[in-house]
Amino acid sequence: MAHIRSARAAPAPRTALTAADLASVDRRLASTDALLATAYPGDDGSRQPVHTVYVPADRYDAGLPADWGVAALAAVESVGGLEALAARVGLDPELAGTVAADVRDKLEREPIEDLRLDFEDGYGDRGDEVEDADAWRMAERVAAAVGAGLAPPFIGVRIKGFEASTRARGIRTLDLFVGTLLARGELPDGLVITLPKVSTVAQVEAMAEVAAALERVHGLPDGRLRFEVQVETPQLVLGPDGVAPLARLPLAVPGRISALHYGTYDYSEALAISAANQSLDHPVADHAKEVMQLAVAGTGIRLSDGSTNILPIGDRAGEAWRLHARLVRRSLDRGFYQGWDLHAHQLPTRFIATYAFYREGYAAASVRLRDYLESTPGAVLDEPATARALAGFVLRGVECGALPGSGVVADLGIDRHALTVLAHPKLAKG
Repeated sequence: MAHIRSARAAPAPRTALTAADLASVDRRLASTDALLATAYPGDDGSRQPVHTVYVPADRYDAGLPADWGVAALAAVESVGGLEALAARVGLDPELAGTVAADVRDKLEREPIEDLRLDFEDGYGDRGDEVEDADAWRMAERVAAAVGAGLAPPFIGVRIKGFEASTRARGIRTLDLFVGTLLARGELPDGLVITLPKVSTVAQVEAMAEVAAALERVHGLPDGRLRFEVQVETPQLVLGPDGVAPLARLPLAVPGRISALHYGTYDYSEALAISAANQSLDHPVADHAKEVMQLAVAGTGIRLSDGSTNILPIGDRAGEAWRLHARLVRRSLDRGFYQGWDLHAHQLPTRFIATYAFYREGYAAASVRLRDYLESTPGAVLDEPATARALAGFVLRGVECGALPGSGVVADLGIDRHALTVLAHPKLAKG
């Protein structure tokens, strides 16, 4: 047996770096670790509305959303109904039929997801006495509508901007509005505040200071009053020092900004784009929105596209509907899942285009997600990042009503909570 050699154990793996070396790396990257943990929390998984409707503040009452839904349905009946309109804006006949039924239900049940009572451009300068009264009266109406279950899921105000000429008025309106809401009870869960005409980081910091002061006075939790920033000046996209002030906003006021909203017409006019060429799909608009996307990626701050002022009214309604549907779809394709609507007649194409976007993409997305969850080899080898994107797509479709939640659960074999965590994994660690 001498010719049989005993097996020798493999040598244990050895490393050269010491604990001190690793500790040095940890010290070097401590600030990076803190930045990634605090500045880039990711999306919180809550619902994002597909649109924001703007109305002059004094025109709001609890019946406005339902009135807009009725007006929207009446407008499409004049052209043969929702299915005919869906086909007219480019949907194939089968999809047009299925989408039409759900859009009708949406217009009857929840025609407006997010409503902004506008005290800025849509309201103008009416003097302090009138605006004081309207701020108080509209807050009373909002509180009553919320209490009666008649308010949209998201509702709030756009105050005047923080330029010198309008700053005091904007702050006073916000003060009156918030104070009146609190006098009637708690703030609505879906309360939204919009700050327009932002040109500098300092204006956003000032808005955060105002919000914090209101929280202290009214005994609200820190961070309860968040706000949207409207991106409608070139100075916010490219500052005088050659950098993008937009990129500084999340760290300048951590946790205060809920969204960035693009302002089509102020921004276009500031860049000398002629009125006939001002549009959501103009190259200057695309550039600004791409900077917005980069600035808030991973921060949890959401994005909204702007509006089109070509309204589906009169003899050119068909052309305006086609334009609106195309622009809505274009925004969705580019990662802007929210936009502005300015007229009741824009609601049908908002929901037709949105529902079609999710319906058309669902079949492929659900197959890829199921393959990923079951570790089944498929035609596309998806990584975790892609799985997050697929889950986020499906979740958004469910939240807006484009996809049936029960059908998604059956297709994927996971419930709504699991789908949310798949789209936003950091929530599982919270």
